[in-house]
Amino acid sequence: MSRKKDMMNCEEYREATTTDPGFTDESGHVDSCDSCQAYTSELLAFNDRIAAAMELSVPEFLMPELPEIDVENVVPMRAPRPASKPAWFALAATVVLATFVGVRMIGLSSDYGTLEEQVLAHMDHEPIALRVSNTPVSNERLLRTVPANVATMNHDAGLITYAQSCIINGKTVPHLVVQGKYGPVTILLMPNEHVSGARDLDGENIRGVILPVGNGSIAIIGSRDEQIEQVRQNVLNSVMWST
Repeated sequence: MSRKKDMMNCEEYREATTTDPGFTDESGHVDSCDSCQAYTSELLAFNDRIAAAMELSVPEFLMPELPEIDVENVVPMRAPRPASKPAWFALAATVVLATFVGVRMIGLSSDYGTLEEQVLAHMDHEPIALRVSNTPVSNERLLRTVPANVATMNHDAGLITYAQSCIINGKTVPHLVVQGKYGPVTILLMPNEHVSGARDLDGENIRGVILPVGNGSIAIIGSRDEQIEQVRQNVLNSVMWST
């Protein structure tokens, strides 16, 4: 079996790493995936915070002075073995990590009522994508995320600094980020999500729109100061569905 065929995808890698933070990716997936590299750094930093929080300072135990006892009338008893600090640490770390994983899994599998709610929720679940960068993704990476059987896309949409396949409404869609005038702008290409008209997206610090494009739709989301209209036109000029 070839190494390429054995290579993990993002979902498999993240599941393995979350279950075992010491997991070693022998398939080579993480070496070529900026998103999973960032995810790993985030998880390791989280584990470090757990370790720091669990560093217990235990004062020295001082035995109080006891009155003299008639030892001939005392039956000796075996003292219970105290729990070791590593055992408590492992238990606490496991509980906290399980909570962390549970929150992620619950958020990713929640049943949202509308497409707009799903898109906004996805923004909350993948904040690491919204980083300012001057480094574009490679053409190979862009082609893997936006394969020819989904759409053809060029770089006219702007400086594309993030490209990852994600799940929206149970379907795998290309998740892209371009650098706008005031910060990163998210683009979700949804060829199988038909909308009858433009739908506004309004979050606490973001705004955007879901646009009907052919038989599918495209979501564009940026900060409240971003000139979405300009990005919108650039995206529409650079994307063409393959079906």
